[in-house]
This record gives sequence, structure tokens and C-alpha cells, in this order.
Amino acid sequence: MTSSDWGDWLPRAVAEADPETVSLWYLGCNGFAIKGRDGTVLWIDPYVGTGDPPRTVRMIPVPFDPEDVESADAVLATHEHTDHVHGPSQAPILANTDAEFIAPDDSLTVAHEEESWTEEWDVDDEQFSEVTEGDELRIGEFTVHVVETHDADATHPVGYVIDHPTGTVFHAGDSKPSPAFPALAEEYDIDLGILAFGSIGTIPDKETGEPVRTKWYSDENEIVEAASALELDRLVPTHWDMWKGLTADPTALHEHVRSFEHPERLQVVEIGDRIEL
Repeated sequence: MTSSDWGDWLPRAVAEADPETVSLWYLGCNGFAIKGRDGTVLWIDPYVGTGDPPRTVRMIPVPFDPEDVESADAVLATHEHTDHVHGPSQAPILANTDAEFIAPDDSLTVAHEEESWTEEWDVDDEQFSEVTEGDELRIGEFTVHVVETHDADATHPVGYVIDHPTGTVFHAGDSKPSPAFPALAEEYDIDLGILAFGSIGTIPDKETGEPVRTKWYSDENEIVEAASALELDRLVPTHWDMWKGLTADPTALHEHVRSFEHPERLQVVEIGDRIEL
């Protein structure tokens, strides 16, 4: 684990913020801190690791130290991959704040069995909550719906529809277009959708080290297909900044979305940006 490139300003910004509705801070990769007007704070997929060079190489700053996070009611994980469930990134947040770690079963297996969070950090078993598709949680001012997504590279991915009196956010993890999305559009009026986007590149194979053609995230056409099926008002693409060889230009999406009814708006954010619901 490396130290933050930015000191503690980002956790302080979250702690000191007083949103009128809901504020979101992009943490890079697929991570967000989300704070409501009543002070409830959710962290989704926060990751401050550097990957596993030379296979996966982090291309963006480390924006905060987990030990500096003082405001958190829950940490949510979308699936079990390292950049979504990572003890050094997330367990210190739980230890500092007594927040819950909310995740599907395979993600909890990583935390319990592979990384031994309760042994390595001051984290209690009571802080772990298993969720699956169809569950509904109340976390402070937010109602969180656990929904089906489609990520063939994960063993049990989920997405989170986060309802607030002032609007609705959908975090889809690393999902590609899913047959479940049109039904979500019927059930929820999603104001802001967070979808992973990236290029196709060559990544060294885990076993042989030989470069292998790799596609982990939606391309330009797929992300627009997903946003259209979800009938998003606003699309925020993520993950395009993270891994060497898989980075992409999110501004290129302006040309892809322009002829579709949805998303109504494309909002490109960079690591550290704050946006409002």
C-alpha cells in the first residue's frame, strides 16, 4: 500500500461537505464517496491499491489514505475483484468508523477467508452484511436496492440503486449491458448512472506472463446500449482512467450518445471531482 499522493484533503472534503441534495466524489477506478444532505456517507468500491505490476499497473494518483476517513456509514462492494474488495483500502475505514461492509457472498469470502480482515485489522464480524439481488436496505437517509447486473468476469456481481428523497443513483459495478436493465428502468427513475468503460488491450496472463487480448469493461457502443436500456438522465463513465493498456477517452462518448434519447446528458468526471445529484 502506498501513501496518498494528495494528503488528507479528499476525506476532509467529504467530512466537511454540507450538500443541498446528494454529493458524489469520484475516487478513480470505480470508487465513489456519496454524502446526503442529512450527513449519511456511503463509500462504494473504494480502492487505493497499485494493482499487481507489471500485470495491472495503476495509472492515476492514490487520492486518500483509508486511515484518514472519519465519515462513513457503510462501505459497499459490487463484486469480488481486487479493485472492488481490498482489505488495505477498505478495512481501515471500517475500523475507524464502525461502518458496515455490505457485499454479496463471494466478496465477503475474500474479506473473511482470503484477506482475514478481522485478524489483520480492528474489524468485527458484526460489521459484515451479506446482500443479494432483491434485497432492500435502509442506511440513514438512503434506501439501497440490490439489483442484478451482468459481468461475466465476476462470480457474483451486483449493482446498487440508491434512492434519496432528492433523486436516484445507480452504481452498476463493472457491468456490461444486462437483460435486467430495461426492468430496472421501469421500476426506478434513475437520475445518475455510473457505468464502467474502457478499451480493449493486452494484459499479461497471470500464469505465463504472455500478453493476452483483454476486455474487462464496456466499450463505447456497449456503455451507450446500457445507458439507453436504463433510460438514464445522466451517464457518468468510470474505470477508463485506471489500468495501463485499458484506459480510454470518455470524451469520445459524446459522439456515441448524441443520437439516443438516453442518456440525456453525459458527464465526464476525473479522479477527485465532486458532482451533485
